[in-house]
Amino acid sequence: MRVIVATDSFKGCLSSADAGEAVKRGILKADPAAEVKVVPISDGGEGLTESLYRMCSEHVETEVTGPLYEKVIAVYGINRVNKLAVIEMAAAAGLPLVKGEKDPKHATTYGVGELIKDAIEKGIRRFIIGIGGSATNDGGIGMLSALGYRFLDVEGVEVSPDPAGLSKLASIDITKALPTLKQCEFTVACDVDIPLCGECGCSYVFAPQKGATQQDIADMDKWLQRYAELTKEVLPGADPDYPGSGAAGGMGYALKSYLGATLKPGIDIVISALELEKDISNADIVITGEGKIDAQTARGKVVSGVSHIAKKYGKKVIAICGRTDVTAEEAGVDEIYAVTPHDMPLEDAMQPDTAKVNIENMLWRIKPCRTNSP
Repeated sequence: MRVIVATDSFKGCLSSADAGEAVKRGILKADPAAEVKVVPISDGGEGLTESLYRMCSEHVETEVTGPLYEKVIAVYGINRVNKLAVIEMAAAAGLPLVKGEKDPKHATTYGVGELIKDAIEKGIRRFIIGIGGSATNDGGIGMLSALGYRFLDVEGVEVSPDPAGLSKLASIDITKALPTLKQCEFTVACDVDIPLCGECGCSYVFAPQKGATQQDIADMDKWLQRYAELTKEVLPGADPDYPGSGAAGGMGYALKSYLGATLKPGIDIVISALELEKDISNADIVITGEGKIDAQTARGKVVSGVSHIAKKYGKKVIAICGRTDVTAEEAGVDEIYAVTPHDMPLEDAMQPDTAKVNIENMLWRIKPCRTNSP
């Protein structure tokens, strides 16, 4: 019996790889003859590099500018043969990097541009970039500034590469951008379809969780509207309403408008890059999952992406999770199991070692490789 295990991370608890290995141990405990392959996977946010590890023959550590201008060590993956880099925006501008009070009006994506520049200097020309988990709302001008684009005030002086800088923006100079960018291809893992501006845009939808006040939100949205108007003067094809432009505080807009990036659902990028469809087509059972399976699961998350491919080949899909408030049918799978015992406090269930045991025990109990499994 061949089993493919492709679970997302259990956020705040287990990585995709650790959760997958716990599933494997539980299966083999119940059915030692099973053939189990674990494929670490992500929908494009934090954990993207881990998911695409097999594509990256080398991991690079470099010091870059963090979201609040502090220096941080960021890691990204490269494959020199294919001239490919896999970069997580969160490595340089992620919310977990913000220590203490959040300050979205002064948070920058400059470090993301430094990562891209570092990879270009190493000969990389193809990029897969995950833009989930950001602490920023700067429309991507931080990243673009690091790549040579100039954002100027009324006196022709470069503004700070953050939302506060956008408040002073009067003109944009694209002539000093790195010439090598024209040779590069960018594919962006983007699971958000919101526009750049307006009540459905990034400032109103996501800035509150980044620490923005109501006044901050109104201000930043106004500044981004002006940024979009000025961008259109130098790049007439730029469209702030393009689905995904508002992702990661406007990073989607910057990547598409200035770098010609293709925005795609993260899970689609990962499945394609890992050739997971081939593995699934040759499997008998597919096991997927995430920390919590809920109404959002069906909207471009790992579980729905994996299940969609599995159903294409008529494969049985089992989903595991810490907790769930939907049925298997609502989640788009054949069976769904919450591994956390009902009487276990969440704090205990979130302990990595406990979570691993809970997963193993559940897989041992349901015995997915048995034809008479529940």
